[in-house]
Amino acid sequence: MDALTIIEKFYSPGTKLYQILIEHSLIVTQKSLEIAQTQKHLNPDLEFIQKAAMLHDIGIFFTRSDAIGCRGDAPYICHGYLGRKLLDEQGLPPEYGLVCERHTGAGITKENIRSNNLPLPQRDMVPISIEEKIICVADKYHSKNPKNAAKKTTTLQIIEDLGKIDQDHAKRFSIWAEEFKI
Repeated sequence: MDALTIIEKFYSPGTKLYQILIEHSLIVTQKSLEIAQTQKHLNPDLEFIQKAAMLHDIGIFFTRSDAIGCRGDAPYICHGYLGRKLLDEQGLPPEYGLVCERHTGAGITKENIRSNNLPLPQRDMVPISIEEKIICVADKYHSKNPKNAAKKTTTLQIIEDLGKIDQDHAKRFSIWAEEFKI
């Protein structure tokens, strides 16, 4: 399975959105593999991480985000579960879709979905596997927004930003950052 071939089924090379997605995905892939190298004792699947990190944001084209050129109908928060649905429909093993669904924020709980009336399926979408956690963490260090893409983000800034959304997100991320020695 070639992640780029799958991406190019849905994104036209040379477009702004394709460039943003590919640049972000390559950076997240590199960061994920760097984190995975520090976790050899947990035996993370490096080949899976490389492919799944490239595909984690494949669902963004279904959503609206003027900053990155997304012209879909769904709110941006839906890109993870819509990416899962897309990859499942492509016949990929379910683990790939789960990375898409579970990487948003520091994972979103069913309770968080209900209490905030989020437009998401009513289920827990929190990383479980070591690979899901690694990709979720790596994703927070790089913004797809071209205005912020070059900005260096610190772990403390990520924790503070996640805390503004929900303290549980900040706590989960803090635990993972400590575990991964970031």
